[in-house]
Amino acid sequence: MDDISVLVCDDSALMRNVISRVIDSTPGMKVVEKAMNGQFLINKLEFTKPDVIILDIEMPVMNGIEFLRYRKTHGPDIPVIILSSIAEKGASVTMEALELGASDFITKPNGSVSVDINSVAERLIEMIASYGGAQARINGKNVYSADFYIRLNSERAIERKLHEALGDKAKDVSASLQKPVVLPKVMERPSSQEQKKVVAITPLHAPGKIKIIAIGISTGGPNALREVFANIDPDVRQPILIVQHMPAGFTKEFAASLDRICPLTVKEAEDRDILEEGHVYIAPGDYHIVVESAGLGKYQIRTNQLPQRNGHRPSADVMFESVGKVFGNNALGVIMTGMGKDGAVELAEMRKQGAWTLGQDEKSAIVYGMPRVAWELGAVQKQVSLEQMANEISTLAKANR
Repeated sequence: MDDISVLVCDDSALMRNVISRVIDSTPGMKVVEKAMNGQFLINKLEFTKPDVIILDIEMPVMNGIEFLRYRKTHGPDIPVIILSSIAEKGASVTMEALELGASDFITKPNGSVSVDINSVAERLIEMIASYGGAQARINGKNVYSADFYIRLNSERAIERKLHEALGDKAKDVSASLQKPVVLPKVMERPSSQEQKKVVAITPLHAPGKIKIIAIGISTGGPNALREVFANIDPDVRQPILIVQHMPAGFTKEFAASLDRICPLTVKEAEDRDILEEGHVYIAPGDYHIVVESAGLGKYQIRTNQLPQRNGHRPSADVMFESVGKVFGNNALGVIMTGMGKDGAVELAEMRKQGAWTLGQDEKSAIVYGMPRVAWELGAVQKQVSLEQMANEISTLAKANR
């Protein structure tokens, strides 16, 4: 099994070492170089070609934004994951980085790094597995699948909880938990012949007129949504709800960045927003969104902080469940790139009620996790490439409104 090679660029020696320890302690991943600013990074890239770059934004000499501008003109075409601060200014600059071609972002540990790193490590591993893994396969490497890292993150989380609850007594148990994850073939990507049999769903009702569109998406989502909404037909009138797994403090800026390129109006959803034609509503970070009747034929968004579902808040399952109950077969549900299974179960319930459904195909998804599970559950009527997704949504929405 080959390693996903990573280059870490941050002006803080502490942060470089902390991030590197997380990566180097993860099976199938290896830090091959470190750099203290964008200029050093360019120099390092002359003799090493990593599968993914972890890039800080605020650095002396050449900062992350300046490097991304250089990369846009000179290359190399290597995925870049941004290390972002959680401040409001950090959100704005992070969206600029995505507009310049960064693949995604992760918030830096804050406060006590030794304590907060656990909250960042799982997401970091997920992103390296997703973006770096895809690039490594393009480079001809045989690397672990995203499913392998889902299991690894789960077992590490169990280990941490054991240590919190049992202290030193947890050592023997956690050691046994770690043994399976280093087996070279335990979670390799299954071949098409090994995929689960697809469940056949017979809807209770025929698909009706589409009154609302709901999209669930995760890892790989920021750039995928930029492509979809830059190309959406301006004549799509149905309100569109989106759950994009993203931290609190970033969704407002993300909505604003989409609004700049989308012919429809894009905003961060707010509690009691009345759904309007030609509007796109992004679920706010750390809040679920649901829909309910507002009377007189109108509908409104409600936000809440009920417990996470599938490890997420906002959760696509929560949104799809609500849309299915309120709109039945008068809805279009779309599930796109993302690790895990959020959205799959409730999209299947929507399909049972006769709703229209689409799923992103394996070839174009950064992570074929959420859409794969949805497909296997029979939730997806049609699989669509990212390139064709905007046209497919637009065509269905206009023909069935």
